[in-house]
Amino acid sequence: MRVLFLVPGGVSDQLQAIPAAAQVAQELKAQIQVACSPAAAAAWSLLPAVEKVIPFAFDDGPSLADWANLLGNVREPDFQACVNLASGRQVDLMLSMSHIPTRVAASGFSATATVTPGTGWGAQALAPYLRQLGINLDASQFRLSLPKGALEQAAAAMPSGQGPALLLAPSGDRQDWPTEHWSALPDAIRGKLPDLRVIKAGGANLLQRAAQLASCDVVLSSDPITSQLALLSSMPLVALGQDPAALPERAGVQAVGQAGALHNLSTAEVLQALGLG
Repeated sequence: MRVLFLVPGGVSDQLQAIPAAAQVAQELKAQIQVACSPAAAAAWSLLPAVEKVIPFAFDDGPSLADWANLLGNVREPDFQACVNLASGRQVDLMLSMSHIPTRVAASGFSATATVTPGTGWGAQALAPYLRQLGINLDASQFRLSLPKGALEQAAAAMPSGQGPALLLAPSGDRQDWPTEHWSALPDAIRGKLPDLRVIKAGGANLLQRAAQLASCDVVLSSDPITSQLALLSSMPLVALGQDPAALPERAGVQAVGQAGALHNLSTAEVLQALGLG
């Protein structure tokens, strides 16, 4: 069985769709193909069940030729179902000519079943789509399965010592928590935990980034992609500037500070969120 996912948006949007795709693959013994932006396609390398990623820039005003090419990719395999997160007349026209028997979407004349997307954490918001396929989704139970080699490489790059490892992942944008606060935080923590190890988020690709954070004990992040990777890895996470309603309700995950106003967030408040106040 093959199931097609149409997922517009960037890397963070793709990461939020991974638990749903994984559940479909597991429950239906299905092979998964995903159409998404070429710039975001690397996210799907984290899910072995995906047999093919079809590059398609939903958000960049695709031409008629682009849609025709996507239709060719969609009609060739024998898809039994499509989870469509895109919208618009063009995608409806394409899917109506695709011969896919089950097409689930929030709206559109091509849908054989329409749903109201859930609220809260984006990964769990896809549960109504999967219910149309006879599948229950509990996205909080999903865990990324990373290759042993990547984990070993990340562990070897960790600072020496036995103390807890804190991963810092600033977004770097203009509305981020001020640089001086990020710089001062490790010394403030070492006043309570002298053997603290501090790691700055990095890695040449998403796999390396995921393996790096999986080697740490807690993640402090204002970067949306790192935050999503931490959630998919079931890591303790303090998310700066994140809406609490957009995070899963589970132990070790919390938000602190308001988006657009992180300059008002004190180091003491962050220490409190980390359990060191």
